Amino acid sequence: MTSVVFMGTPAFSAPILEAVIANGYDVKAVVTQPDRPVGRKRILTPTPVKEVALAHAIEVLQPEKISGSDEMQRVIDINPDLIITAAFGQFLPTKLLNAAKIGAINVHASLLPKYRGGAPVHYSIINGDAKTGVSIMYMVKKMDAGDVIAVAEEPITGTDNVGTMFDKLSVLGRDLLIKTLPDLIAGNVTPVAQDESLVSFSPNITPEQEQLDFNQPAQVIDNHVRGLFPFPTAYTVINGVRTKIQGVKVIDETTDQPAGVVVKKSKKEVWLAAGAGTIISLVNLQPAGKPKMSITDYLNGNLASFEEGQQVIFNG
Repeated sequence: MTSVVFMGTPAFSAPILEAVIANGYDVKAVVTQPDRPVGRKRILTPTPVKEVALAHAIEVLQPEKISGSDEMQRVIDINPDLIITAAFGQFLPTKLLNAAKIGAINVHASLLPKYRGGAPVHYSIINGDAKTGVSIMYMVKKMDAGDVIAVAEEPITGTDNVGTMFDKLSVLGRDLLIKTLPDLIAGNVTPVAQDESLVSFSPNITPEQEQLDFNQPAQVIDNHVRGLFPFPTAYTVINGVRTKIQGVKVIDETTDQPAGVVVKKSKKEVWLAAGAGTIISLVNLQPAGKPKMSITDYLNGNLASFEEGQQVIFNG
């Protein structure tokens, strides 16, 4: 039986671990991030991957930093056939990668060499890509630069956001991994080196990137909103109030109003001018200190704050 150490953290990784276990691989240990406070009450919460491991009575290792840790030495001592990572969230030292007898592989949510880094799904939607996918690659010390073993593609629809794409890519990655592992273990794969001339990067989203620019066309704004939902979530400032924007709609009309001006309002909707004469409608939002709400619920208490021709957004 092939022995495995699995390394992963978020919900994306959990079905992949479940499939590795279900398909008879001997998971000796799971390495995941430490429990973190979650929600307004800051309740210390285990990672989704830890929950799967505990449900199957698998040893869990949770180093704050894997490099040089006791947990790293534990993995080395296990000397597994495979190290499998999926959104673990830390760099792995070469000494650790070399602990796997067959190899260390990663399930990465992009079509490598495009979008190396920690936020490939976010960038694929923000940039308006028509497709993304999953790559399984050998791990090397350089970030996401190893030879690619297998690839599967997934379309991005106009209604997809980070949450829906993570769900789709988790299933895609799970199935691709289970399909690939037998040939990998048997030595029947032909890895392909990444073309360095095609490399692009997807670093973690910064707080500055969360702010919407209404000087951009409506479709760019829509992409940005979907590319940051449900985390970390885009925002703008409406009538002086910082407001998270969780859903918008591109309106198939044009306007000569400046960006951020109210084009149309009713009890159920607000249309705002965006860049290049385009129009965007707010759908779901969350003003600071308030719960998430639909635009209809929001307007129930804020309708008087909007007048056609009024500038309500000034950023950008």
